[in-house]
Amino acid sequence: MTADWSDRRADARRNHERVVAAALEVFAERGLEATVPEVAARAGVGKATVYRSFPAKDDLIAAVARHEITWLTRRIAAAPTDGDAFTTLQALFGDIAEHVAGNRVLAEILPTAPLREGDAPDHVEHLLATARDQGTVRPDATVQDIKVLISGCSRALTDLGVHDPAQWRRYATLALNALRP
Repeated sequence: MTADWSDRRADARRNHERVVAAALEVFAERGLEATVPEVAARAGVGKATVYRSFPAKDDLIAAVARHEITWLTRRIAAAPTDGDAFTTLQALFGDIAEHVAGNRVLAEILPTAPLREGDAPDHVEHLLATARDQGTVRPDATVQDIKVLISGCSRALTDLGVHDPAQWRRYATLALNALRP
């Protein structure tokens, strides 16, 4: 998630780990408007300790975003590619929606999230192509369509203050159903 801290003093490593853990929690709860003082307080350290690891708030946000994008790409890669592709897409995006329900930062970065890590975009495209071949999605459905639909739901539900993971899963299913033939 960040530079290698293995050569640092033990107390510096512990503080760094506490800052990272606190940042993940605070940004998940409050989104990008969370502040460095909030992260420092949650970590039980001073602001200067946070700034030693992350010279600017944007560096802290980037570290949190990388963590979330890694989670997202791993979840996509874990989706099975055999069987009913639409059912797999429903499960995949339902799981993503549930995760995003409790993670405001992921909801905020999802529309522009670069899914370059690993083969996540190819995996989603393969699932979508299979679903097209199986006749369970529109022939013109694209990965971009899915991203727009899911990101739109994420943005709307975040703005509405909906935190119930079941509701997020429901809207992800409704959005994905828009791609049905």
